[in-house]
Amino acid sequence: MAKKQEKSKKAAAKKAAVTKDMALGECLEKYPETMEVFAQFGLHCIGCAVAMHETIEQGAQVHGLDVKELVNALNNAVKKHKKEE
Repeated sequence: MAKKQEKSKKAAAKKAAVTKDMALGECLEKYPETMEVFAQFGLHCIGCAVAMHETIEQGAQVHGLDVKELVNALNNAVKKHKKEE
């Protein structure tokens, strides 16, 4: 039984912290370190009321960005921040 729990924890840890379906506002609230990544990708409208409820995928599409590339960069920022803690 302990092995199953350990595998489950490892699987959860490997899951992406940030997904394309996450709202921009939710992402920034949970992971403020992602603000710099959004800015690097040209998403400077983070403070916009609409953007706070828009998904990362929707924001990427509106700005003509590759959503997979953006999500990967966001997750890398989260991972880097966690290592620094």
